[in-house]
Amino acid sequence: MRLLRPSLCTALVVALASCSGGRDTNLRPAIVIETSLGKVEVELDPAAAPLTTENFLAYVDDSHFDGTAFHRVIPGFMVQGGGFAAESGMLIQKDTRTPIKNEAKSAGISNVRGTIAMARTNDPHSATAQFFINLTDNSAKLDPGGFTVDGYTAFGVVTTGIDIVDQIAAVQTKNRTLVSLAENGNQIASTGQDVPAEDVLIKSIRRIER
Repeated sequence: MRLLRPSLCTALVVALASCSGGRDTNLRPAIVIETSLGKVEVELDPAAAPLTTENFLAYVDDSHFDGTAFHRVIPGFMVQGGGFAAESGMLIQKDTRTPIKNEAKSAGISNVRGTIAMARTNDPHSATAQFFINLTDNSAKLDPGGFTVDGYTAFGVVTTGIDIVDQIAAVQTKNRTLVSLAENGNQIASTGQDVPAEDVLIKSIRRIER
């Protein structure tokens, strides 16, 4: 299993090149996640997870993430967002594209601290737009063959702003109402656990030109 170690990579400046055999970083798109607490830069790995990266960047290019919130924050585990728009004090699920195939086994990127991965339901091939950033080494829980057979697809790593991710992880959370969409388009209210008491917004996610 190939491990991405952000703390080691960033010390070498070119994060993923040093972690993965020196593949050309020009082929690795980078994004900046502008949150209400600061900016987080992430480098993606389309060579390892092509479908996942293409899907994520399609949402980026459509400005899908603008105005969404981190709706699940669990210290010592991960922070999750990208699926619910923050509107008038409510968190309302956004429409998404067709779910994509789980690439966790073929990608071979381990869910270690600082990696970005796709969230999903119990169906391994249900990922759409929601993503999470690992706060610690979650490989035993989230990699294929561990706690889950199919695993969760990690497809990049935080290169700048892991301190911002830690700030998000430190916010106060509580149970809050999440408004989800049923298959027939109707809205369904449910209680979400580990939701920030005050919205932590994703103002935008954009590609970094380089």
